[in-house]
Amino acid sequence: MTGRGDLLREVMLNTSTTQSELSRLSGVRQPSISQFLSGKVELSDEQLDRLLSCMGYRLEVVRRPVEPKLTRSERRSWELHRRLSSHLNRSTLEEWRPTIERNLERLRGRVIGQPHLRNLDHWTSLVQRGDVLRLHRMMTGLDRESIEMREVSPMGGLLAADQRAEVLATAD
Repeated sequence: MTGRGDLLREVMLNTSTTQSELSRLSGVRQPSISQFLSGKVELSDEQLDRLLSCMGYRLEVVRRPVEPKLTRSERRSWELHRRLSSHLNRSTLEEWRPTIERNLERLRGRVIGQPHLRNLDHWTSLVQRGDVLRLHRMMTGLDRESIEMREVSPMGGLLAADQRAEVLATAD
């Protein structure tokens, strides 16, 4: 995938626009443009669109669903957490809290290193705050942070054995 800085560079080359000229046209300081081009500072879509418009271009963002490449273990963990997430609400969180807190304590006794310790702190914070929305996100997210959070999940023992078996049978 082409980065935003690369797209900016491409249009600048196509239009023979220098950094100094783009700075004058856009009001963005030349050193900032240089940092965008080098990748030292990340451009937002809005910033890139604004700079491109100064050169007669617009940014088109194409969104499409992409199935992520998960390992077998990551897929199974996601499926289990996804099923559990379908039952999660404020009330069930309170019912589950004693089990989750015991699991967190048990995990703290045997987990070492980062990012695992940081992720345990994050789980603890989400549970203590009762942040159901973020808990759903960690349980069902396919971003790297969510996948790593599930590696030290305190949600063990919350699914009924038959539900767990059903999920694992279909996850393979």
